Amino acid sequence: QVVLVESGGGLVQPGGSLRLSCTASKTIFSTYIMGWYRQAPGKQRELVATVTPYNLTRYADSLKGRFTIARDSATNTVHLQMTSLKPEDTAVYYCNAVYTSQYWGQGTQVTVSL
Repeated sequence: QVVLVESGGGLVQPGGSLRLSCTASKTIFSTYIMGWYRQAPGKQRELVATVTPYNLTRYADSLKGRFTIARDSATNTVHLQMTSLKPEDTAVYYCNAVYTSQYWGQGTQVTVSL
């Protein structure tokens, strides 16, 4: 059963922007903390950003100012706007929803390269 549907990854040049989207069911969207994590080759999965149903946000310190997470209640979608992208942002990005259970998306590849 697919719970979280991700979209928006791809190849972008350094300094560019991308927006990732994660769509959930209305129940999950309205009750779960949703967020994004990423995993680069050879590294552990790490927090990117999260947002609560009350729009409280949390970011990895190293990404503050470049990444923005936002909820769209009309479409039950959480967006991650990424700007000023760097090669070190290259990773598989995973959508996450957590509350009474935890769900992960299938992952979407983001590659920052010339």
